[in-house]
Amino acid sequence: MTLDLLLALLGFAFVTSVTPGPNNMMLLASGVNFGFRRTVPHMLGISLGHSVMVFLVGMGLAGVFQAWPPALVGLKVLSVAYMLWLAWKIAHAAAPGEGRSAARPMRFHEAAAFQWVNPKAWAMALGAVAAYVPEPSVQGYAVVALVFAAVNLPSVSVWAGAGQLVRRWLEGPGRLAAFNWTMAGLLVLSLWPVVTLRL
Repeated sequence: MTLDLLLALLGFAFVTSVTPGPNNMMLLASGVNFGFRRTVPHMLGISLGHSVMVFLVGMGLAGVFQAWPPALVGLKVLSVAYMLWLAWKIAHAAAPGEGRSAARPMRFHEAAAFQWVNPKAWAMALGAVAAYVPEPSVQGYAVVALVFAAVNLPSVSVWAGAGQLVRRWLEGPGRLAAFNWTMAGLLVLSLWPVVTLRL
């Protein structure tokens, strides 16, 4: 990979990682509800899970959906169902310290698995593999995956950090409830690309 192409890939990875999407909406909500430190496994799961996804998409996983379209329909249904469930969980999150023992941040493996039903993650992976690997190769796909791993974690950390920063301001139950319902609504709105996802 040439230096120019690598720099362009770094820019693409940064912009797509730091802009709003399902992952970042959930990290913002997690930062507010659980704090930055407890959200670290969630952030690591996103970064490593997405990097693995990028590599596997490059190795030909996207071809499965082209060869067998019902698999894409199944992905869409699973995506919508899971993200609606997550939106419900965010909307009904208790205030920190209110003793709802079932409330917890997303775990590493859950965040990694979530990438497979996240429409923005699919778009990022497909876009990166198509645009920044001029000749298909294991090495090329590995470079793209490593670039995403390096850029994604600091990018998504901004959202969890922002949640931590506004946490005190949202300590009032009315403000926190309004914030959580807003985040849940934004997560539901982010489902629109699932309907129009083309591989």
